[in-house]
Amino acid sequence: MSRRLRAFRRWMRSQGIECSNALEIIDGGYEQGFSVKALCGLAEGDLVATIPKSACLTIQTSAARDIIEDAGLAGLLGLAVALMYEKSLGEASAWAGYLQLLPDRECVPLVWTLDELDSLLYGTELHKAVKEDKNLFYEDWKECILPLIANGPFKLNPNCFGVEQYFAARSLISSRSFEIDDYHGSGMVPLADLFNHKTGDENIHFTSVSSHSGSGSDNDLEDNRDGSCINKLSTEDHHFRENTSSSSLSGKYSLNDNHVGYSPNYEDDPTALEIIIVKAVEAGAEVFNTYGSMGNAALLHRYGFTEPDNPFDIVNIELDTVLEWTKSLYSSRYVRARLSLWRRLRFSGCVGLTSEYFEISSDGKPQLDLLILLYFIFLTEEAYHKLNQMLPSFGNISEAIPIILLETNNLKFPPETPEVGNELLLTDMVREALKSLADIRESFYGESIEDDIEVLKRGCLMLERKLYHSLTLRMSETRIIQKLRAYASPASRRTKRTYTRKR
Repeated sequence: MSRRLRAFRRWMRSQGIECSNALEIIDGGYEQGFSVKALCGLAEGDLVATIPKSACLTIQTSAARDIIEDAGLAGLLGLAVALMYEKSLGEASAWAGYLQLLPDRECVPLVWTLDELDSLLYGTELHKAVKEDKNLFYEDWKECILPLIANGPFKLNPNCFGVEQYFAARSLISSRSFEIDDYHGSGMVPLADLFNHKTGDENIHFTSVSSHSGSGSDNDLEDNRDGSCINKLSTEDHHFRENTSSSSLSGKYSLNDNHVGYSPNYEDDPTALEIIIVKAVEAGAEVFNTYGSMGNAALLHRYGFTEPDNPFDIVNIELDTVLEWTKSLYSSRYVRARLSLWRRLRFSGCVGLTSEYFEISSDGKPQLDLLILLYFIFLTEEAYHKLNQMLPSFGNISEAIPIILLETNNLKFPPETPEVGNELLLTDMVREALKSLADIRESFYGESIEDDIEVLKRGCLMLERKLYHSLTLRMSETRIIQKLRAYASPASRRTKRTYTRKR
């Protein structure tokens, strides 16, 4: 066991954190980080750790609480100040034994240089988003933290509260913090942040005994994620769950033996978090958490790593890109009219902080709203005016789509399934448009995916971490674009159905 792990275990005992001896924490060094292994078989329902909320580093528990509250700070900004303050105290901090375990910063794109962002992430979903993050975080620091250093009465050490230290703190919070409860808000949870991620195959859940013990129900509590994180990346993250009456978890468990056994000595403690096995683990296997169902862009953005063949990857095509391409074919007035009809029928893309966009899923299928927009773009004038006249009769989008297809395809009956409807939307012109948009989106990367594959093949294990994960992200995205082309190609379509048309 490494020296820093021994110090951490001593600190855990001093704080009342109990971790079963059935778990072994593996120290892979600052480059590899930590992992948790089962020394014996663990069964569903086994409680393997308890963490008092008082041991979590939050605004409420930090020695900087008065500073943060006097400055009117809260949320993740306030937590960052708390984290920087405790780090500035060194061994005098109540969390010294925990903080010495953490890296100075996580290797997330937020703390990469601008040159690294431009060279490694250009064309990906993250490139513009991380630059926006950097600008927003710098403004936060200048407006909220710099005055505490320059004019505050607290004599803060400027070397511990500079902009680099703030970015480092935010990188740790992005990758490690949880939303604990209404009182504590966001916080760093020692031990809980040492479990690695595995998509869709977690072994543990973090739970908190409800402070409203009379409610008799379980409530999901999301882990904290940076509020300014790229909002194009929809995610489900780690979860704390509040438990009050689950039969499988109705007892408490002893944490002091390799065998995880029931102990009647524990009482329900609303101030304690628990780590519970939700999927059996074999002896010697790693114990995984899940950070949620996220694509590689979200994983790299928030945690600094990617997963090969991630089924939750997506690529986005911005509405502006679609409109710019269509204006190369039609007049601006024509495009505005078709876009207006699309909007009046309450179709839309996903709305981000600075743009509207359409998602392309990992199997290459475009968002339905994009298909419909392209379909509207290529409508004949007769069909366009007919839809304009019918507009007041549409109740909602789900009703509108089959009626639109019924009228514009001259059918007797509307499509019987959404799949058939999608096939009708994929006209020859829509398919050509999708392939053109795929070409435009792929052109953002510069070099081809073949070059990326060759770089990874030449020395995957030897590649610098930033390069490896940025290449994995770009490969993931370009593969989706290739699948979009395949989706738009006639050969990818199922055998044509026979539709009953009006005579």
